[in-house]
Amino acid sequence: MKGYAHPETLVDTAWLEEHLGEPGLQVVEVDVDTKAFDEGHAPGAVGWNWQTQLCDPVVRDVIPRPALERLLGESGIANDTTIVLYGDNNNWFACWAFWQLVMYGHRDVRVLDGGRKKWLAEGRPLSTEPTVVTPARYRAAEPDFSLRAFLPEVRERHAAPDWALVDVRSPDEYSGKLLSPPGLPETCQRGGHIPGARSIPWGKNCREDGTFASAEELTRLYQSAGVTPDKGVIAYCRIGERSSLSWFALKYLLGYPRVVNYDGSWTEWGNLVSAPVARGEQP
Repeated sequence: MKGYAHPETLVDTAWLEEHLGEPGLQVVEVDVDTKAFDEGHAPGAVGWNWQTQLCDPVVRDVIPRPALERLLGESGIANDTTIVLYGDNNNWFACWAFWQLVMYGHRDVRVLDGGRKKWLAEGRPLSTEPTVVTPARYRAAEPDFSLRAFLPEVRERHAAPDWALVDVRSPDEYSGKLLSPPGLPETCQRGGHIPGARSIPWGKNCREDGTFASAEELTRLYQSAGVTPDKGVIAYCRIGERSSLSWFALKYLLGYPRVVNYDGSWTEWGNLVSAPVARGEQP
């Protein structure tokens, strides 16, 4: 599929429609607009609320292991279930869910190429009925935090020659003109970007129809900015969701060996005392 390093992590809309309802397959919709699921979803899909079900809002962290086990079990997902994720905004939060599921060791999780946008555009089947599933037993592995960047690592690596930082936010967020995307609450005290970060907005990974760009196009996008596979890569945005899409593209579509998602992102760095901030457009 488009020359990707790991094409098995993507499915297209035709494949998903053909396999809907098969035993051992569970489709999950994860949206920015959590009301979209009720307005129509792929038949048999369950909906996850990223704000309440895929994070720990009290300590601002990824979903805890017991909560993940409960969520998957209640969604009819066992350890050997194939999970296909999709959502709106070109799969922002589908990739956020993918990142966490891989972190907790799920063996077969995939993303629907084009997400909700392409499914709707092609007139694929929709249901407004709540999906009834048979609860399952799920046991997650200990989280693999090698897929995640924490603040001390970002402090240490942001100026290291063998690491590249990718800021996936909009150019106006990167420059410091905006603190957050329009319509979203301000969550930082300062605008700008981490010094040394390259501006490669998440949307450049995708085509107009919502599908991912080809491996050739993605290679050109990243390598022209000096983000090459011989370096470790740290992707970040505002809260880690947009950067999970870029993380997915780099790690699974291009096969970069060392890619981590800094989910603390700008809401953490932009509020730190004595942390350096750079402003202005990318040179």
